[in-house]
Amino acid sequence: MSANQSSRPNAKRRTLLVGGAALAGLASLAMPWAIKRVRQKHLSIGLHAWIGYETLYLASEFGWLPSPVTLLGGEDASDSMAALRSGAVDAACLTLDETLRIQAAGVPLAVALVFDVSSGADALYAQPDIRQASDLVGRRIGVERSATGALLLEGFLRHHDMDKTALSVVDMPPGRHLEAMQRSEVDAVVSYEPVAGQLQKYGARRLFDSRQMPNRIFDVLAVRRDRLDCCVEALQALTGAHFRALSHLRENRLDGVYRIAGRQKIDPEGVQRALAGITIPSYDANVAWLSGRDASFVQAARHLCSLMREMGLMAAEVGVEDLCTTECLSRPKRLST
Repeated sequence: MSANQSSRPNAKRRTLLVGGAALAGLASLAMPWAIKRVRQKHLSIGLHAWIGYETLYLASEFGWLPSPVTLLGGEDASDSMAALRSGAVDAACLTLDETLRIQAAGVPLAVALVFDVSSGADALYAQPDIRQASDLVGRRIGVERSATGALLLEGFLRHHDMDKTALSVVDMPPGRHLEAMQRSEVDAVVSYEPVAGQLQKYGARRLFDSRQMPNRIFDVLAVRRDRLDCCVEALQALTGAHFRALSHLRENRLDGVYRIAGRQKIDPEGVQRALAGITIPSYDANVAWLSGRDASFVQAARHLCSLMREMGLMAAEVGVEDLCTTECLSRPKRLST
């Protein structure tokens, strides 16, 4: 995605593309939302380029996605969110905060899969001459106006026992982070790949990242509640294919990395760096989170709701206790040898 795309008001906070390269291999991507959805067993999924969703592209490439499933690619999450609201797609790949915002807008959703958890992908970078958190007191910090950016900043402040008033927070889209740092318009930014790699080349210091606040930032599969009954089998096939592709990525790492790099038209090192910043949970971890047996996912959703209401990003209350479902999860098939 280009800097101009990244600066769009509703642009998705995550993207793997550096230059806006087109996604290859899926003929349906040319006109993302124009394809007529077939009722009953057909399942249409809205998504865009993000490393956590690459398992679906790998599954499609290997022919593991069944015919009732169609992947519909958009430029960013705003496309997926609009399509999910209108009913043009049955489900979409989104961050948890984006899912909650749609739910709050009156579209009942269910989280059917956790694709990934940020484990270093989101970080706070400071100017090269700033060596520690205390050096940022009274300084300007660029943060995208999103729940994810606010969540990372909150974690940084809490970790260092600092009050938000100690910093001057500047609303700034990710596409401007590098330029603003180079021009000394800000002293630090909260950012993520691919901008993170550019900031590191510039010499910015990584003072804090999402590894220090585990299980807080999630990417999920959000399904319209009114499509669950007719799409459960297709959703099970989809999640099974996701876990199968995850197994391939783990057991045949280089093959998976080079396939992703070729499709995204970036170097393998960039793919490795992006993968290192996330954790892709297993089937068992998904069951634990979505069943509530492990309460950390629901707790994260509840905290996000409070944070978004404080920021004015969510007007209505959202009940998170019934947000998740495990009925769409399917165990991965063993890879053939």
